[in-house]
Amino acid sequence: MKKLYGHRAYVQSAGVKGDMEIDGFAVAVCQEIGIELARHRSRSFEEMQEWGDDLSSFDLIVALSPAAQRMALEFTRYHHLEIAYWPIMDPTGLGEGREDKLASYRQSRDQIRDRMLARFGPPSEDA
Repeated sequence: MKKLYGHRAYVQSAGVKGDMEIDGFAVAVCQEIGIELARHRSRSFEEMQEWGDDLSSFDLIVALSPAAQRMALEFTRYHHLEIAYWPIMDPTGLGEGREDKLASYRQSRDQIRDRMLARFGPPSEDA
């Protein structure tokens, strides 16, 4: 998101589970398009709240898995948030060898990019 749209929006990444290292294949395929994920760590929704992020201040939660969608919907019981569900292929466990695995991760990466472009429009000039 930041690569395409820069500072047009405040973006925070969270998952159902926190404290997980980013998958090496995800790091590799994102690096191919100039996105640095090596130092990124996932946080859970609960960790976001514990660290001071007010979830009610966000306009949109994009859920990429059914579990994330369920958790996001739980927040709508307390906060008015728009939830977008983008069913993206989970590449973990797909492919026999390294190149097959990378191809699966690229497909997921590109699905996310295509969804962002469809939802938010062309990239920012300054991004």
